[in-house]
Amino acid sequence: MSCDVLIVGGGPAGLSAALSLGLARKRVLLCDTGVPRNAAAVHLHNFVTRDGVAPADFRRIGREQLAAYPSVEVREARVASITGARGAFQVALEDGATLEAKRILLATGMIDETLPLDGFAELWGRSIFQCPYCHGWEIQDRAWGFLVSADHAAMFLHFALLARGWTRDLTVFTHGAFEVDEAARQTLSAANIRLETSPVARLLGHDGQLTGVALENGTTLPCAALFAHPPQRQVEVVRALGLELDEQGFVAIDPMRRETSVPGVYAAGDLTTRQQGAIFGAAAGTHAATMLNAELTAELATSGAL
Repeated sequence: MSCDVLIVGGGPAGLSAALSLGLARKRVLLCDTGVPRNAAAVHLHNFVTRDGVAPADFRRIGREQLAAYPSVEVREARVASITGARGAFQVALEDGATLEAKRILLATGMIDETLPLDGFAELWGRSIFQCPYCHGWEIQDRAWGFLVSADHAAMFLHFALLARGWTRDLTVFTHGAFEVDEAARQTLSAANIRLETSPVARLLGHDGQLTGVALENGTTLPCAALFAHPPQRQVEVVRALGLELDEQGFVAIDPMRRETSVPGVYAAGDLTTRQQGAIFGAAAGTHAATMLNAELTAELATSGAL
């Protein structure tokens, strides 16, 4: 088969892009593995008309609405490889199917690495979160922790002060990763934010609920939720394309057209930015789709095929 746009990834960015392209009557194949990045999350927040919805329901509703557009196909399939060039990409799926696409839109999200801390993997997405806009409401006014890595030392004050909008009980754990200067210490103290510089020994919890943070100095602090920003990496199909990445490892794109360094390959959503969230991804998917539609339509008009 052939299509105008192959979309890789069926989260908010991919679904929104497919909707816009379906409205524009472009032939779209959306390939999704069925394993969402936020599989452990219970609710999705900060998305108007969908605030508090379960992520699985969000995806179900999105797919149901795409079914109204005959030029859009959603397939449970993993993309194995993408070769070729702009206007004639060859795509191989892991199920053995092959197709040709004029354009590629990557909406694959990122892979979150688990930190090598006892208890981290079991609590990730259930008591350990990245974004307070997504997960802060249900746990407001409880004991929060913020685990800072050396990579994010420059921005930890910003996040710590932001988190104070949800709770007055906040501890910053630097895990011994970097030195906190006196000015930062004074800022934390003035905001009534506790600072713990001893390395974290393990995370205590039961049935997905964090109960405390044990430090190597023997201290154990009660904690109901921990915020952290672990390392992220691109999925294999994105890495294989050899795209230009920025200094943080996100796919570099033209800010207006959302095209990557490989002509004809576009990207939208979490794989392009640290500003990650469902509504940001959906907006980026719509943005990319409108750029793709304008480009494809112009080509048809130039060739006389319209």
